[in-house]
Amino acid sequence: MRADARRNRERLLAEARAAFAAHGTDASLEDIARRAGVGIGTLYRHFPSREALLGAVFQDALAALLHRSAELAEDPDPCAALMTWLRTLIAHASEYRGLSIALMSASPDGSSALSECRGPLRAAGTRLLDRARTAGTVRADVPIGDLIQLTNAIALAAERSPDDPGLADRLLDLTVRGLKP
Repeated sequence: MRADARRNRERLLAEARAAFAAHGTDASLEDIARRAGVGIGTLYRHFPSREALLGAVFQDALAALLHRSAELAEDPDPCAALMTWLRTLIAHASEYRGLSIALMSASPDGSSALSECRGPLRAAGTRLLDRARTAGTVRADVPIGDLIQLTNAIALAAERSPDDPGLADRLLDLTVRGLKP
C-alpha cells in the first residue's frame, strides 16, 4: 500500500472509532470520510461496506481480547477466569452503540469482516471454557458459541437500559449460575 493510501486508511479508522464511540455503529460514513479529509469513494475503496469498516475497527479490540484470554488461561480458578473473560467481551461489545447487534448478526460462514474475527475469538473462549469444564465448574454441554451470543445479548440489554448500570453484571451472574453443573 502506498504511503498516502496507508495514511488515508489510518485516518479513516481513527475517525470511525471516534464516530462509532460518539454516535454508535450507524454513524454517517460520509461524515467519517469528511472528518478524515477524504471522499466517500476513498472510504469505500478501503472498506467496501459498513461491516468491513466495523471489522477493521474491531481488529484492534480482537488482539486485546485474545491477549486477555491468554492471560486468564493461567488463572488458578478456571471458572472465575471464564467469567472475567465474558465480562471483558461484554465491555467490548458495549463500547459502541449497535456493535452487539452487528456482532450477533455477522454472517456465520466467515464471509464478512466481522465474522472473520469469530474463529480466533471462539478458540480463545473454548480454551477457557474447556479449563472450567475440566475443573468440573461448568456443565459439559455448554457450547462457546452460545456463551458468545449471550455476552452480545447482555451487552445489548445493557445498552438498551442505560439507567441500570448494574444490569450487565447481574445478567452475567445469572448466566454463570446456569452454567454450573
